[in-house]
Amino acid sequence: MQSLGKLLRMNRPSVYILLVVYASIINGALGDRLTVLRSPDYVQFRDGQWPVSGEKIPDLVALTMGFSVQEDLDWPGLQAGPLFQRPRANVLVVVRGVDSLDLPKNITSYPLENPVPFTLDSVANTVHTLFAESTPVVLQLAPSEERLYMMGMANTVFEDLPVTLQQIRGRLSQEGSVLNSLPLNSLNKNNEADLLFLSEVQVLHDISALLLRHRHLAKDHAPDLYSLELSGLEEIGRRYGQDSPQFQDASSILASVMQKFADGVYGIYSNNAVVEVVTVKTFEAPLTRKSRSILESKQISNPGSPYNLAYKYNFEYAVIFNIVLWLMIVLALAVIVIAYSLWNMDPGYDSIIYRMTNQKIRMD
Repeated sequence: MQSLGKLLRMNRPSVYILLVVYASIINGALGDRLTVLRSPDYVQFRDGQWPVSGEKIPDLVALTMGFSVQEDLDWPGLQAGPLFQRPRANVLVVVRGVDSLDLPKNITSYPLENPVPFTLDSVANTVHTLFAESTPVVLQLAPSEERLYMMGMANTVFEDLPVTLQQIRGRLSQEGSVLNSLPLNSLNKNNEADLLFLSEVQVLHDISALLLRHRHLAKDHAPDLYSLELSGLEEIGRRYGQDSPQFQDASSILASVMQKFADGVYGIYSNNAVVEVVTVKTFEAPLTRKSRSILESKQISNPGSPYNLAYKYNFEYAVIFNIVLWLMIVLALAVIVIAYSLWNMDPGYDSIIYRMTNQKIRMD
């Protein structure tokens, strides 16, 4: 700090450049983060401190799953992978109320800039469009807001998953609760903020247990998508403060639970899953979204249109267009060739029917 004070007293342009670099390093180390806990070998994240915008997180998830995006992602952190190999699942966990967790240092992490609220609705719609006839699992869950969206086989696998706060609190008193295995220390399950945090930890545990029970879903060719938003740590920080022992204990518990959750999901999908964690202290703008369930809504061709209109563009449009085009060309050429052959045919020489009427042939 003394050397920094000496730099401040020096009125030189190079000093200001050094200060800008120093500030960017501090912000990169202490700001909001995008951390890749697990990823297969063919999905390569480069080591570096390239910041990624919060609004580009859905595009990043889509690219890791092998889908195309409307705008190119100009971000060097993700390398281009093999064309015919894609992960079987992508799990994104958003932790609100903290800019970073005490995770291992050997994992890849990037600064998060412009932390605006985002959803993976576009990725979920792509999965539903491309794999409508398969059995993809799509789960988007925010326990604190009781926001739930399930699609495909998720309605069967997670039908017993507690989603409302009342259901989760009841689950904490049942057999197999995380309360029996977690070191609560300064946390008290009778306090509202502590109970919300423990409820979200219980949800992570139950999701891993249900996936372990339905391992066959990880072997199909349809990719699965999981999006979880946890705000229990934010409530604890608001209630007790960022420097309180409750907040420190909760952060330690969540970091340990997240690593076990990532290892469990990664193993269930046979090392073919990407698990990311976004830690953001506060979002810059509030986000409101209605809860949806595919069981309660009517299946329409375009979920974004209330008039049941077709999509303006489909990913299979080019394939279908080429099939129809060349088939029409081949059929047209075949008709021309057949018509030309019939027009120039000699009935007495080329047709066996007319030849058999010839008297000479009948005498032979």
